[in-house]
Amino acid sequence: MTREEKAVVINSLVEQLNAYPHFYITNIETLNAEQTASLRRKCFESNIKLMVVKNTLLSKALENVDKADADLVKVLEGSTSVMFTETGKAPAVLIKEFRKTSDKPVLKAAYVEGCVYVGDNQLDTLCNIKSREELIGDIVSLLQSPAKNVISALQANAGQKIAGIVKTLETRN
Repeated sequence: MTREEKAVVINSLVEQLNAYPHFYITNIETLNAEQTASLRRKCFESNIKLMVVKNTLLSKALENVDKADADLVKVLEGSTSVMFTETGKAPAVLIKEFRKTSDKPVLKAAYVEGCVYVGDNQLDTLCNIKSREELIGDIVSLLQSPAKNVISALQANAGQKIAGIVKTLETRN
């Protein structure tokens, strides 16, 4: 591979790293052709872009983005593939599901919601991460809950009692 070709690949990786808010660095080395095709198909269905990359090229690309972290560069050994995604936990769920039939892919590291997760033992944690939108939805529902309780109490039998008490108080004045 010439320097120009390497520069093109590095620039492409930098574009992908900047375009996608989340990425996973994995090892899919021992998967056979059928398993690899199945993994690629599942990635496509889940809107995950899967790329097999050379460690040195990915390392140089990571140096050119804000998401770079020393921990991410340390895991770049052996065969490496990168999963780019818009949804933070989608690759973790896909990996967990795929590993029901195979021992790969192995999670090396992930950059999700602005944090770096290193090691395959972080897979369960990544599966349980909520996106920013899900967290906002949870907060909104928590804020609406007390108001809903008051309204439902007013509409139920207790509401009739409260209305009766209010009416009684009005007649006394």
